[in-house]
Amino acid sequence: MKRVYSSAIAVGLSLTALAGCGSSGSTSSATNAHGPIKIWYSNNPQEIAWGEQMVAAWNKAHPTEKVSAEQVPTGKSSEEVIGAAITAGTEPCLIFNTSPASVPQFQQQGGLVPLNKFPGAVSYIQSRSGATAEQYKSSDGNYYQLPWKSNPVMIFYNKKIFQKAGINPDNPPLNTYAQFLATAKKVVASGAAKYAIYPAPTSEFYQPWFDFYPLFAAESGGKELMENGKSQFNSPAGQQATDFWRTLYANNLAGKDAYNGDSFADGTAAMAIVGPWAISTYDNKVDWGEVPVPTSQGIPAAQTHTYSDAKNVAMYSSCKNQGTAWDVLKFATSQEQDGQLLNMTGQMPMRTNLQQTYANYFAKNPAYNDFASAASRTIGVPQLSESISIWQDFRNGWEKSVISGQNSTQQFLSQTAAQADKLAAQPQ
Repeated sequence: MKRVYSSAIAVGLSLTALAGCGSSGSTSSATNAHGPIKIWYSNNPQEIAWGEQMVAAWNKAHPTEKVSAEQVPTGKSSEEVIGAAITAGTEPCLIFNTSPASVPQFQQQGGLVPLNKFPGAVSYIQSRSGATAEQYKSSDGNYYQLPWKSNPVMIFYNKKIFQKAGINPDNPPLNTYAQFLATAKKVVASGAAKYAIYPAPTSEFYQPWFDFYPLFAAESGGKELMENGKSQFNSPAGQQATDFWRTLYANNLAGKDAYNGDSFADGTAAMAIVGPWAISTYDNKVDWGEVPVPTSQGIPAAQTHTYSDAKNVAMYSSCKNQGTAWDVLKFATSQEQDGQLLNMTGQMPMRTNLQQTYANYFAKNPAYNDFASAASRTIGVPQLSESISIWQDFRNGWEKSVISGQNSTQQFLSQTAAQADKLAAQPQ
């Protein structure tokens, strides 16, 4: 599954002003009510297939609590569609495509059910996902989303391009910033590829999740962009990660213009920043290898943090039969169904002891092992109501400082951090 986002998610910012018009909070009677429910899931083929078999299995065992399911309706973005549905009171009980970045906005709209109110819910969430679950807890102490699946971000490289450039394709020097830059220069200077790497240079707020954030996570030892309402990126780790990308762009080792297509599949770029979805996407198209994102000094793969690229499940306030919805949520994230998700999509369930629990799968599919290992060292987006505004401000500064080189990286980091702290200090 290749990630798809849209800048239209920013529309959700305006929807928070309509919170009073959205669904009202759920009642205890709804919490205990059982009966038919409706769910939405993602519109990529693998997740559709997973959703259909999950629903069929549930319905066969629960004929009086039927689940009807469909893809998230089309729109500029899933998040805009969901936000509009909350306002209209037409959202389904469960959405298996909830972006963590949008949860604070949906919460402000009054559109989400706090899962804590279901007996045993906190224990279930935390035992399933371990310490990772804490990242997805909202500021009021409630879970408005169940951590579901992640796509840990790593570096794919084209072995044929590396070989053409005279670089060892089985053990390329990419561990440190210095090694990565030297390798990138060799690729481009040799003519083996036009660019070493080509992350999207466009202005959408979520783009830093796939260039800056993975490297910052690795360099900082697993810090989020914001922690306890304070920015963390105006720091040595943030400076080093930012300067690394600035150097790539300044030396024309990374493309600065929007690319129409897939630069990695096309051979225009020798490397790409990807999640485990890339394995099925590039198999039989690119002879690829993978390594963790680099750090300034070089960190062993087993200790390297990265961005999670997670999608979670949330329960929505218009749901009348919330008792059934909670039971379906547990069923869909059970060990059996998590195994089905892994088998059918290659995405990583946010579950402790992932490799041990599904040892047979990883033995048969060794290409996924490193992603499974990385899944235990991932960070997500901060759970702040102003998170999207913070990320957009960050991206605007990144374009001017890092990609185009107009401003110094020090100025960019200090100004953006000050604005982030100001936004985070606003009442939630």
